[in-house]
Amino acid sequence: MDPGSLRDRAPLELGRGVLGLPDTALRRLFGEPPPDAAGLEPQAWGLARLSEFASPAEAPSDQETRRVNEIRCAVFGRRPETPVAADDVDAGGVPARLYVPQAAAGSGPLLVFFHGGGWVQGSVRSHDSGCRWVADRAGVRVLSVDYRLAPEHVFPAAFDDAVAAYRAVAEEPEHFGADRLAVGGDSAGGNLAAALCLHARDAGLPAPAFQWLLYPATDAPDRHVSYSTFAEGFYLGAERMRYLFRRYVPDPALHQDPRVAPLAAAELGALPPGFVATCLADPLRDEGEAYARRLRAAGAEVELQREPLLHGYLNTTALRSGRAGALRAADALRRGLARSAARG
Repeated sequence: MDPGSLRDRAPLELGRGVLGLPDTALRRLFGEPPPDAAGLEPQAWGLARLSEFASPAEAPSDQETRRVNEIRCAVFGRRPETPVAADDVDAGGVPARLYVPQAAAGSGPLLVFFHGGGWVQGSVRSHDSGCRWVADRAGVRVLSVDYRLAPEHVFPAAFDDAVAAYRAVAEEPEHFGADRLAVGGDSAGGNLAAALCLHARDAGLPAPAFQWLLYPATDAPDRHVSYSTFAEGFYLGAERMRYLFRRYVPDPALHQDPRVAPLAAAELGALPPGFVATCLADPLRDEGEAYARRLRAAGAEVELQREPLLHGYLNTTALRSGRAGALRAADALRRGLARSAARG
């Protein structure tokens, strides 16, 4: 996709430069966040304020939001200094990109990753930098899956692609250099990963060793307090999330389907251990934390981390706060996979 003209990129480049100021300067420039978001990183609060300033007066088309999202991710993403090999591959008929860290052995753990973007936007390109950081830091292969997007392909298209890609790796792990599988994703991708774990359990597929969920959507909109607490002013607005959800699942009768809303599943037992990261000021915060609590109550070993960041921080590795959040998440993935290996 077009990386954008100078006119497209210039405001974003300027914003990134401003956010690179020291925290003390950012506090003077943007002030302190409101009480409900107290503790938010100064860079995250600055990004929230700049995002509000740059919001269009009218909602753009899906094609335009995809284009702008790709440009934003390109500007705010930065690759790690250590080279990470990347090759476009086929995963069960679904396009994907396989990242292999420099120090990888002939085979090792692999994360099947699903990108965020509200099921409507995002791609392997938008999440390229984040996947490289995770592969490098966690020392794992990452298979980033380019599933079909709504509204051209409504539910269950993205879910079906996620299952097809995971099945391809689970059935021929040696083809991807994998000796142990994790699944994960951010936002809508976290939703697909969580739903996939439920499906693998119920359909008799090989179970992932670990689930890695970053600020996941686990429920239909407006079922948790954070939807009203952080309805606007923190990058991802509640109305925007409602719109994206409706584009993916236009049929209200499906809103309780566990493939759409994993939190609606009657039983969360016999699921893999995992890591769930939520963001302090995010409409999706409470549903992500509720999912982690239910997993724990059902017997899964789950680490829950509330980050003082905004939704989407995996795509802001050019900012020190976003990069730090991505690295903490990668460390959790490495720990989780090490524990799964120790358990045999």
